[in-house]
Amino acid sequence: MSLEERVARVEGVVSQIERRLNHVETELTELRKSVDRSFRWTVGIMLTVLIPMWVTIILAILLK
Repeated sequence: MSLEERVARVEGVVSQIERRLNHVETELTELRKSVDRSFRWTVGIMLTVLIPMWVTIILAILLK
């Protein structure tokens, strides 16, 4: 195997690794967006439940 063939092979391997890393990076970005959306939904649901609950408790205590 000549030096040029070896260099060409290494360049091919590096190119393939670069494509794979780009794919992993894209998947991580999508996963991060998904987790962010899920977190926002969770916080929204928690606030939707907890705020009326606390208002009801406070009003029940004050209007007793």
